[in-house]
Amino acid sequence: MFLELRACVPVSIVILSAVLAMAQHSSVASADQTWNDLAAGNHRFVVGKITQRDFLGQRKSLTKTQHPRVAVLSCSDSRVPPELVFDAGLGEMFVVRSAGEDDDPESIGSLEYAVEHLGSVMIVVMGHQGCGAVMAACSGEKPDSINLEAVVAPIIASCARIDPKRPETVDLAVRDHVHRVAQEVLTKSELLKRAFDEGKLTIVEAYYSLETGEVSRLR
Repeated sequence: MFLELRACVPVSIVILSAVLAMAQHSSVASADQTWNDLAAGNHRFVVGKITQRDFLGQRKSLTKTQHPRVAVLSCSDSRVPPELVFDAGLGEMFVVRSAGEDDDPESIGSLEYAVEHLGSVMIVVMGHQGCGAVMAACSGEKPDSINLEAVVAPIIASCARIDPKRPETVDLAVRDHVHRVAQEVLTKSELLKRAFDEGKLTIVEAYYSLETGEVSRLR
């Protein structure tokens, strides 16, 4: 009997490995589909063929619950509303916005709530063309208040990407800041890092063009 048990151990390990591999593949496929859905919504926005929705019906169905599949951390710029940019309906996105998409404790806590309690499986960190917060941070000028200083301070490290002789390179700082924030979302939150490591959460870095309305996936 002891020999039989020993013989079963490798088989059990193989089965467990196969199950884990299938789960990981399913998670990747699910993440790809989630992004494809977002990209499709953005395309509808770009070409001006947004979905006609029954907002009255949606509102009534969501009075007691919500399960947004995607959480978005984005800039509070009035030209970049994620729900419109991705042509999303009520209850489809959990959106956290601040100037320069800062990952302060309130923002991180909000994302944790979306993932842990609402079931969000993807966080999109989205910067955008012509971000005023990034331009202010990289201008070298002293902010007018301590509150504005708090907005630009987390962005300054990304300003090293800019060539002062070429103003158009500010987009390099925008993209670098998005990358830094996406990384910090995981380093600042054990809860989000655990969900990420377990394959339950995907982090997407994105960039929105004011000129075209298109959202590009950076990573």
